[in-house]
This record gives sequence, C-alpha cells and structure tokens, in this order.
Amino acid sequence: MKRFLPDTFTLLLVVMVVLASLLPISGEPAKWFGLATNLAVALLFFLHGARLSTDVVVAGFLHWRLQSFILAMTFVVFPLLGLLLGLLSPWLIPPALYLGLLYVCVLPSTVQSSIAFTSIAGGNVPAAICAASASNILGMFLTPALVAVLFTAGGHVGVSLDMIWKILLQLFLPFVLGQVLQPFIGNWIRARKTLLTPVDRGSILMVVYLAFSNAVIEGIWSDFSTADLALVIGLDIALLVVVLLITLLGSKLFGFSREDRIAAIFCGSKKSLASGVPMAGVIFAGQSVGAIVLPLMLFHQIQLMVCAWLARRYAVAKLEHERVAQAA
Repeated sequence: MKRFLPDTFTLLLVVMVVLASLLPISGEPAKWFGLATNLAVALLFFLHGARLSTDVVVAGFLHWRLQSFILAMTFVVFPLLGLLLGLLSPWLIPPALYLGLLYVCVLPSTVQSSIAFTSIAGGNVPAAICAASASNILGMFLTPALVAVLFTAGGHVGVSLDMIWKILLQLFLPFVLGQVLQPFIGNWIRARKTLLTPVDRGSILMVVYLAFSNAVIEGIWSDFSTADLALVIGLDIALLVVVLLITLLGSKLFGFSREDRIAAIFCGSKKSLASGVPMAGVIFAGQSVGAIVLPLMLFHQIQLMVCAWLARRYAVAKLEHERVAQAA
C-alpha cells in the first residue's frame, strides 16, 4: 500500500499550492522572488549538464533504433494524443486546463525516475540514461517549437523569438556550461547527489509557489470546480495508460529485446516535472501558469505510482524466469 502513497516531494508540491492559495506573493516581493527563482532554475540546469557523462550519451546514441522510438513516443505520439484531447474542449474540458494537458504532451521525458524504474525492472539502463538525457536536451528546443505550432494552431498563445531567447539564456546556456565543466566537476557532483537534491527540488518548489501565487490572484480556484480537477486526473490516467500500451505493443512490433522494451516503456511514457515547470514559467510568462502546470503536477504523481507498480511487476517476472532457467 505504501507504494501508492504520495512521496515527500509531491507532498511539498501540495504545500506550495496551499501556501500560495493562503499567502500569495505579489508586488515588489514577487519580483525579487521571481529573480531568485530564475537563478535557482539556471543552477538546476547547470547541475543537469555537469552530472551528465558525455561518454554515456555517445555510447547510448549508438542504439539509434531504440532512441528514435523513444523520442517519437515523446515528441510525436504524445502530442498527437494531446490534439485528440482537444476534441473534448471546450464542451467538456475548460480551455485553460486543456492547455495544461496539451503542455504535458509536448514535454520531454523524466531523467531520474525513468532510469531508476528501468533499473528496477531489469531493463537497458545505459540506453535509458541516453534516451532520458537526449529527450531533455532536445526538449529545450522541441517543447517551445511544439507549443508554437500546436498552441498557435488552436488559436492560443504561441512562442515568440523573445521567449526562445529566454529559454536559451536561462536553461540551455547553463546546461552547456555544465557540460563544458563536466570533465572537471562531474565526478564531484555525482558523488554528492543527496547534497544537491535540494537544489533540484527547491527550484521547482519556488516556481510552483510563484506560478500558483499569480494564478490565485487571477482567481484560479473560482474558475475551476472539483469536478474539473477530477476530470483532469481521469484524463491524465487515461493518457498514461494509452501511452504505456502503445510503447508496449510498439516495442514488441519493432522486435526490441526485453531489456530494450523496458527502457522504451519507462522512458517513452514519462513527462518531466523538473523541466516542464521551469519552461512553463518562461514560455507562458504573464499568463496563468498555475492552471497550465496543474495537470503536469497531477500527471507526475500518477506516473510515479503506476510505473513503480509496473517496475516491480517486471522485476518479479525476471526473478521467476531466472528461477525456471536455473531449475531447468
């Protein structure tokens, strides 16, 4: 039962939403807090770049068929499913929440949890490292591009050159700097994962608090009902289940090994809260970012619970297979 309970980070996200609902930050303090948040996000992406071993990325890219399949799931299949959800808006899904669901669909995959679940399930870990890393690097360009195309086509906000420049300056430049310094500081940073975790999570919590403060001031809780939130949860679950089935069947169809199929399932079905929340703050600056990241926050917890259960199922199946093989 414990595996289905929210983790500490999810509970902290809820605390930020409640805090923003009761004590939203505004005015001059919000400007200074926003500046501190931008610096924290830049540090977050610098650390991502410094942690990532270039040798691992190069080795993983050699398995181009698997990498292409995972990237296609992340940046082609997911967005197409997001467009299909548009058939339910506005008569069933409020437009602001639909934008949040569509935003979930254009985000890159997670890094840490994708790799962790692939490892637990006995999958191809080097390929998962490469796929998750490539997804996040390309996502800095593909996510804004997909927002520009899909959101503008639907009559919603697009992405300007100014927004792209901000993303490059705030997210990509620190990442590149981290990669440049990786040969010198990479081992030191990787050896202090627990020390640096607060930077990862702290920056996201800051963005969530700032986003929901602005959303509360604009009246987010008066715009959406409990039924709306329940609908988003149901659609998040349906979206994840559909993608898991597509990755499962598609990876078999392409003839991938069991280890590669596991990597495809866990990397191709995940969406990154760590990348999505900071990018939302840049892409949708000046808008109700809280409503846009709300479906992502819900999807984050759902994917953790479902994939944790699935990873354990794969691990048990692997042990059973090894026992049968030894007995034979």
